[in-house]
Amino acid sequence: MSRVLLRSLFALAVVAAAVLIGWRVLKPAEVLATVRPPLAPARMDGPGATGQLATAPLIVAGQVRVYASKRQVRADAPVDAKTVYTAVWSFRRWPEQLSGVVASGATVVSRWSDGDLVAIDGATGRIVWRAAGPPGPGFEGHRTGSATVWAPAGLRVAGPSVLVTAGGQLFAYAMSTGTPIWSATCAQAFTTAAAAQVVCPSGVFDAATGAPVASFPPGPYTPVGCDVASSSCAGLRDGAGHGWLTTSPAPVRATPLDRPDADVAAGLVVDPDGHAVDAVTGAARHDYPAGTQVLGASSGRAVLLTPDRTLLAVDPRTGVTIASFPLVHKREGTDWDPGRWQVTERYVAVERLRPDRPDDPDTPGYYFSADPVVVAAI
Repeated sequence: MSRVLLRSLFALAVVAAAVLIGWRVLKPAEVLATVRPPLAPARMDGPGATGQLATAPLIVAGQVRVYASKRQVRADAPVDAKTVYTAVWSFRRWPEQLSGVVASGATVVSRWSDGDLVAIDGATGRIVWRAAGPPGPGFEGHRTGSATVWAPAGLRVAGPSVLVTAGGQLFAYAMSTGTPIWSATCAQAFTTAAAAQVVCPSGVFDAATGAPVASFPPGPYTPVGCDVASSSCAGLRDGAGHGWLTTSPAPVRATPLDRPDADVAAGLVVDPDGHAVDAVTGAARHDYPAGTQVLGASSGRAVLLTPDRTLLAVDPRTGVTIASFPLVHKREGTDWDPGRWQVTERYVAVERLRPDRPDDPDTPGYYFSADPVVVAAI
């Protein structure tokens, strides 16, 4: 009898220990790890590829590269490092999943599946503020995390505000403090470039106050020439298919953008046939190979990618090429398709996909290589 009792007590002790260990391992937890600046400076070499990465970086303030994984956001430096370096800071939450990441200046804002918004100083890793918001989707970044840092669902930046859309509503928070400042009915939003306006199917709003903006043509609207996170869009097409530049408070008619497959950067419109013209006057600037893509604007230059994977930085006023180089690192090939990308004032990062890739990003053979993201200085 005593042996049975001892065995029972021992079994209960084992179960209790297992429960305790499980709770300690699996209980909700946050881990913030930081290092002290100064950060390693970039080399500032001339134009050309600087490295290749396994994960897509959100380049923040020209100082750090921010990466996304299922339950963690982290950063390394310098931006032109050849590969992924040891994190200068990281922030992990369990069991929540990372929904999206955006940045304004040096502030990095992450959104999580429980709705929390957490703003982190990109240089130090210090938490600046946090706010409660509507629940977000789970991690959708796949292997590179590009969708989470370059195309986050329901997360935008406009002027002094960070914007969250969920359940047909838009919620604006002050980028400096996380304070809720306004809300509106909006199923899906993008933001304009210089004027810090929020464009919704229901109308256009001032990003700082939520006041309606009446100077826009009738929608619905199609964004054109956007930065990451459908933010700072340089143009749009209205409900009639007419093109407009949105780099000033009042949109400016841009007839060359009427073509539904044309794109714009720095006031230069390029169509799939390779014709580049001034966005407002239609004056010819240059002809490029058919299939040349617009990647974005960098320091007033239009950044283009040709079908042979040559990266061009172009003066939009004259069509003169300022920089030109193959977007390859070391001896890699050019037989790849661009996936998502980011263009900043100094750098461009492009996710590379196999031309014959399967439909599922999680299937082997979808990405160009084990390190499918190439980073270049421009």
